[in-house]
Amino acid sequence: MDARALAALAANPGCRRRALLDGAGIDKGALASALGAPANFGQSQFAHQRGNSFEARVKADGGADLVRLLHERLRDGSEPPGPGAVATPDLTAPGPQGRTARTALALREATEAGRWALLDHPMVSLDVAGTPAFLEPDAVVVHPDGSWTVVEIKSFPMVDGSADPAKVGAAARQSAVYTLALERVASMIGRPPEDGGGAAGAVDAVDAAETASGAKSAEAAAGTSETAGPAGAVAAVAPAGTAAREGSVVPAGAASVRARVRHHVLLVCPKDFSNLPTAEMVDVRKQLAVTRRQLDRLTRIEEIAAALPEGTTFDLRFTDDGRTPTRPVEELTAAVEAVDAAYAPECLSTCELAAHCRTRSRAAGRVEALGRGVRSELGGLTTMDAVLTAAMERPADDAPTGDPTVDALRRAAALRAEALASRPEAVACR
Repeated sequence: MDARALAALAANPGCRRRALLDGAGIDKGALASALGAPANFGQSQFAHQRGNSFEARVKADGGADLVRLLHERLRDGSEPPGPGAVATPDLTAPGPQGRTARTALALREATEAGRWALLDHPMVSLDVAGTPAFLEPDAVVVHPDGSWTVVEIKSFPMVDGSADPAKVGAAARQSAVYTLALERVASMIGRPPEDGGGAAGAVDAVDAAETASGAKSAEAAAGTSETAGPAGAVAAVAPAGTAAREGSVVPAGAASVRARVRHHVLLVCPKDFSNLPTAEMVDVRKQLAVTRRQLDRLTRIEEIAAALPEGTTFDLRFTDDGRTPTRPVEELTAAVEAVDAAYAPECLSTCELAAHCRTRSRAAGRVEALGRGVRSELGGLTTMDAVLTAAMERPADDAPTGDPTVDALRRAAALRAEALASRPEAVACR
């Protein structure tokens, strides 16, 4: 799972289908195509190239311009960073667990140093319904006061200081996922956990990954210690000259590090329609609270999988070319339908399976196809037929039913009938 998928999942926590498919690493795009309802959204190759080119320009010169943009938007009266004042630690490590551990180490060292630092494409982890997800922000800036700011770089334009609200909202939700994962790292830096294990234990995934791959180097081996935890690389890695105790890493003789994640992220976009970067601070406290609450509510993947019929699989059975599925559509559809979905029109812009779910929702006459707002207004009336029956079947005495939803539907139907009766040429519809 990446941050975009987690943001979409958190926005629709009731969709067990997406939770299971994402947790299992299923290619939903290939699955949707095999079902005959391919996804119709995503970026073109040209858009990807343009985005990569813009990001490279933003991060040029060791990130000096990016940190300068951040300092200008902060407007806190602090001294701007001088030439060569921004550190750019090396985050290279084998595998996602190794990169996560290396990121935690770099964040701790930069926080202790009390200087500007730019972490280019760091990696952090987040536990999602019992499954670890590794996330890669565009950048994280460490401030001299020990605080951290998430940087989100997008290729959509910011015209006269404002951008498309929908795109800004999506970027804010995505940044909130990064912020939530970084808060977990910040809470563990400089303080030992209560025990040596668990998700809060300090993990040297760099050492573990290199040992497993047979590529352990002297540099990576120098000063690292391992304490395994179920969520992969989480807390910190001890460099040479530090003392580790009870599975944690604290500098020998040093006080605990105070690290915090700022709740305003830096959104960097092209200025107007040029390739010059501009930026604005975006408050993600609301998105952060919603994401935290929704992720906490997500059903664990194991519970969803346990409820499936025996032998359920989403294997497409590709031919030798790896691109042509051979599994019968009826069999694949039955497997997908074995997992409950919570379709809403908003899914069309965030989920590859949305077109399939929309078709099935319409075929079943579910009111969800009209949107979450309509669904919430209709209460216990979950199908179109139930809604139309409640609206059209009026008792002879026209007495209220006591159900405010049914009474409102009948009143609306009566008003519509009067409007149609006043225009004989109008065609009644159902």
